[in-house]
Amino acid sequence: MKIAVISDIHGNHYALEEVLNDARKIGIEKFFVLGDIVGYYYHPEKVLKMLSEWDYEIVKGNHEVILQDLFEKKIDPEKLVQKYGRGHEYALKNIDGETLNWLFSLPIQKSITIENVSFQLNHGSSESIDEYLYPDSPHDQLEKCNSSMHDFVLIGHSHYSFSFRCTNSTLINCGSVGQSRQKGGHAYWVVINTDNKSYEVKVSPYNPSKLIEEIKEIESRIGYSSKVLLR
Repeated sequence: MKIAVISDIHGNHYALEEVLNDARKIGIEKFFVLGDIVGYYYHPEKVLKMLSEWDYEIVKGNHEVILQDLFEKKIDPEKLVQKYGRGHEYALKNIDGETLNWLFSLPIQKSITIENVSFQLNHGSSESIDEYLYPDSPHDQLEKCNSSMHDFVLIGHSHYSFSFRCTNSTLINCGSVGQSRQKGGHAYWVVINTDNKSYEVKVSPYNPSKLIEEIKEIESRIGYSSKVLLR
């Protein structure tokens, strides 16, 4: 079975559309979604509708935690806007109550076995939803994600794709679909083949111009969330 691993879509349905188009072409049968459906950009409801056409497993990202905190009035909305823009605000406007409750109830970690291949799904590291792991992170930090119970430990969060062979398992960061910090206008994801336990980083180009226009219309100031799309 070919499984697509994606993360950090951040309401960017333009990028996801190209990933799904490429997934169809290569015969993807299942998706693992590693969180951060929401945040930064404005149409997580479209993202969820697009994903609903597929068989997928999902875990919570830190931006789903932020969204719940905003919903429960635990954080200052204006400070949130200053840091991330109005993506969370639009998520609360555009996602219905039942779906919000479902997002808030998602687990932060999940173990799945398919065709005798075992996977651990995480957003940050296997130890923390908020831990950033990068290609140049110290080896001892990456080794902490080692699992004797899984063939693959899957993560996102840092928006940089890489892999690292731990003592007993392979750690894979699939990168970001919606806001890659490697190259603007490119969605990063990973394909794992359970037939032979092979994996490959995929890159799906997309045109960010429509999203940049939305940012200009919605945000009071144009900053990182726009510039990173052109990196």
